[in-house]
Amino acid sequence: MNKRGKVLALGLVFALCAAFAGIPTASAGDYESLKGVDTMKVVFDMRDANLKTAAIHLKLILDTFHDAAIRKISDQPDFVVIFMGASVNLLNTNRDGLSVDDRALLDGISTIITQMGKDGIKLEVCLVAVQVMNLDPASIMPELTKVDNGWISLIGYETNGYALVPVY
Repeated sequence: MNKRGKVLALGLVFALCAAFAGIPTASAGDYESLKGVDTMKVVFDMRDANLKTAAIHLKLILDTFHDAAIRKISDQPDFVVIFMGASVNLLNTNRDGLSVDDRALLDGISTIITQMGKDGIKLEVCLVAVQVMNLDPASIMPELTKVDNGWISLIGYETNGYALVPVY
């Protein structure tokens, strides 16, 4: 892909992320599945490592956290995102050797993750995956809580009644 094509592709990714921000929200009454639900506890198993789709997925998680249907159930929903597998590469603050386009995508992802943390979404990173991906744990974004094994954390959340949403 030539430079113009890369710039257009990058622009498309950011346009898609921006478009998600404008998705109309519904009320809890619009979802049959939410009738009778009185708590909102969700854990996202984040394994998407593709820069473009991961940015879209993370923005969608953030938008879902703020959605009117969710807020009708809980003023402060309990959302957790656990990064496992190759997705831990999205959290690396070291940008050495990356293309300008990849740096821009990672910067956008970092902005979304920072906002998630500010808004109260819990963020965890699996240290097994960090080791397998040969990352320096010190290079992981500071918003993330480091857990030894993401599977154990995921098991704990599910055992405690969190709904599981896989993000692959």
